[in-house]
Amino acid sequence: MSDTDYLLENRKAEAAQRFASLSALFDPVTLRQFDACGMADGWRCWEVGAGGPALVRMIAKRVGHAGHVLATDIDASWTKEATSPNVEVRNHDVARDAPPGELFDLVHARLVLVHVPERERAFRNMISALKPGGWLVIEDADPALQPLSCIDAYGPEQELANRIRVGFRALLSNRGADLSFGRKLPRMFRSAGMEDIAAEAYFPITLPECAPLEIATIAMIRNDLLSHGIATDDEIEQHLANVRAGVLDLSQPPMISVRGRKPRYR
Repeated sequence: MSDTDYLLENRKAEAAQRFASLSALFDPVTLRQFDACGMADGWRCWEVGAGGPALVRMIAKRVGHAGHVLATDIDASWTKEATSPNVEVRNHDVARDAPPGELFDLVHARLVLVHVPERERAFRNMISALKPGGWLVIEDADPALQPLSCIDAYGPEQELANRIRVGFRALLSNRGADLSFGRKLPRMFRSAGMEDIAAEAYFPITLPECAPLEIATIAMIRNDLLSHGIATDDEIEQHLANVRAGVLDLSQPPMISVRGRKPRYR
């Protein structure tokens, strides 16, 4: 998938705020997965679809000077802010480009494969880059499990938010996103022969970070909402006003986190 195929392009100015909000929402969940894998000093890690710099910096701190972090994205312009002696940033398409020419203790992708049409190939590429006994952690959304912006739709403000969110999901689907992808991850790990598989789901509701994430996302997709007749300019402005006024209990779709270890021996 090229950057121009992606609805939420990294090159847009609002991407920085979106990355910051996603990190605030999901980094604690991701770090818990890393703890379960035993991430330690000296580990070599590949962060796929890194986006913003926050999580890359945290991984770099955990693996220390003896470790190494490769952070890749189809557009790594924001990730470059995380550059340090033990971090390498590279433009890379996990599905279409060959895997890095090295092996890793841990490979991680968050909210990436749901958007990649060639997700099976990307999945295989990540497994191929693992050392024997290395860990794969994939965390991805499943919007079909919960497609609404406001799960308690008790008034017109919530109904407008939900109509825009459903339209946003349709736009993603038209670009090749699999809106029921997250639930498939445990099965994919088992089919690939991974061991010590564990999975959990995280479902943010009414957290402070949901509002800036919504504002940044709407700014990024505004023209698409208008051109596809999903909402009018006045409706978008009203929705943004509702978000800023704090009258909406905004939620995000469940993120399903799965970890598994590559067998040491075949």
